[in-house]
Amino acid sequence: MRESSGATIEAPVELVTSIADLQFPQKIDTHLQILMDRNTEGRLSEAERAELEALVELSETISLLRVQALRALGRTVP
Repeated sequence: MRESSGATIEAPVELVTSIADLQFPQKIDTHLQILMDRNTEGRLSEAERAELEALVELSETISLLRVQALRALGRTVP
């Protein structure tokens, strides 16, 4: 794997593959979808809005990590 600075970092293929395969568990993914739907309908409490924002941020971070891992493995980014 390469960092943006150009330095090479070695990592076990199993670790990089695990990162490439990361995803929310089905229960969390379903909950996120429910929160997004309720947000669209304007029916979120402040606590739910904070939870939605945190889950979206986590989802974006996971997506970025997955892209980097897939590129390191030479796999196509979906």
